[in-house]
Amino acid sequence: YMRGTVTAFSPFDARADAEALRKAMKGMGTDEETVLKILTSRNNAQRQEIAAAFKTLFGRDLVDDLKSELTGKFETLMVSLMRPTYIFDAHALKHAIKGAGTNEKVLTEILASRTPAEVRNIKQVYLQEYEANLEDKITGETSGYFQRLLVVLLQANRDPDGRVDEGLVEQDAQVLFRAGELKWGTDEEKFITILGTRSVSHLRRVFDKYMTISGFQIEETIDRETSGDLEKLLLAVVKCIRSVPAYFAETLYYSMKGAGTDDDTLIRVMVSRSEIDLLDIRQEFRKNFAKSLHQMIQKDTSGDYRKALLLLCGGDDE
Repeated sequence: YMRGTVTAFSPFDARADAEALRKAMKGMGTDEETVLKILTSRNNAQRQEIAAAFKTLFGRDLVDDLKSELTGKFETLMVSLMRPTYIFDAHALKHAIKGAGTNEKVLTEILASRTPAEVRNIKQVYLQEYEANLEDKITGETSGYFQRLLVVLLQANRDPDGRVDEGLVEQDAQVLFRAGELKWGTDEEKFITILGTRSVSHLRRVFDKYMTISGFQIEETIDRETSGDLEKLLLAVVKCIRSVPAYFAETLYYSMKGAGTDDDTLIRVMVSRSEIDLLDIRQEFRKNFAKSLHQMIQKDTSGDYRKALLLLCGGDDE
């Protein structure tokens, strides 16, 4: 059951697409329109077939050609679309922890939002592709409770959804209340264990019960009781437990709100969710921000980059 805006194109002809792309990039100047139309309307599996056909027909690497013919954010977007789905998250994490400074925002976004099965897959792919252990890499670049919660999430051992035990719901809600609002200082470990390991349906009930007991939303408590990277990660986990599409709608909104655009985040989310739940993200966006995702992209971006993003977005939700 997929709620993506990008689906398999039919009738699909990898060779014809490869030929059209070669023609678009050959000689003087590039026909960007053709490039963006083809790449945004084929799904990732089809893009991989196009790349294979491109190499077969012309002995050239499609991604290398895109990199040499395109520039800026548009180039980044097209190259991101060409990255095989299975490696997308592993690549983003590798990039976030290499060299000077760690991009905590990327670690937070990916590890808070992916399912346990997806996290296990990311770890496996990371090991295969980069011959390194993802957990070791992340612990080497992070510290404190932020690091500990990342490690908990990397274990990918969240309880599977099942029957919810109201007694345990009450207990967890009380533990969180005592660990935060009722305590001078905060027992971060309790937040990490409960938010990192309990099932999604259990935690949704815990959040309701917490509100009843304390009079606060759990987000308000986290906001008051924690700070920095840990606070951002805890909030992301809570939001994803409540609704992954709502979390991404908010992520997209803040990537464009105010002065300047966080294009890396905009590209990463639009590409990574385009075949999964971008329709749901659009719906949440419309509901929560009094404008459509389409309208905001339209206003906030320009040129071929905008054209491609709008095609990925799919439609306007008036």
